[in-house]
Amino acid sequence: MPSKCQVLLLALSVGATAAFAAASVDQPAPAFTATTADGRSVDLDSLRGKTVVLEWTNHDCPYVKKHYDSGNIPAQQKDAAAKGVVWLQVISSAPGQQGHVDGATAARLNTSRSAAPSGVLLDPTGAIGKAYGAQTTPHMYVITPTGQLAYKGGIDSIATARHEDIAKAEPYVKLALADVAAGRKVAQASTRPYGCSIKYAS
Repeated sequence: MPSKCQVLLLALSVGATAAFAAASVDQPAPAFTATTADGRSVDLDSLRGKTVVLEWTNHDCPYVKKHYDSGNIPAQQKDAAAKGVVWLQVISSAPGQQGHVDGATAARLNTSRSAAPSGVLLDPTGAIGKAYGAQTTPHMYVITPTGQLAYKGGIDSIATARHEDIAKAEPYVKLALADVAAGRKVAQASTRPYGCSIKYAS
């Protein structure tokens, strides 16, 4: 597991058939294969045995800024890592669109925000985002150690860009991770995501 300063930079590719699949709770999470910036390859199956969080992100989105500038998402990333959870950011913004960055820029952004994901997945074609049905930044998914999708939806229950609302919100992702860790079905397994629309390629 990389340290907070060692961001794993991944470029994603998935099969064309997977790009149009639907991600359903209590079903196997859509598979993907990722190629790292240094040429290594990883796939979702290689993470079996670990709980995985997928976080769609766009650093220019006000809703993403809310959760990073306040320290909320970085704190959740660090807490998850301490419990052995693999937390992966996914950037599905297309080239030329808001939020699109290369790997080096993604790493610099995370350093400047004290972010601590296990890795950053670059998805400029939008294949992974479409496979999961990701709509917003942030849009969150939790995958169990057996590869089942346990949660999809918002990071919390208050759909605003105001920092002060974080403390009042129901922390959906935290609660989902607690349920998965305890071997329970996630109580609220599907919630409404909120944020900026993902800037997919046309």
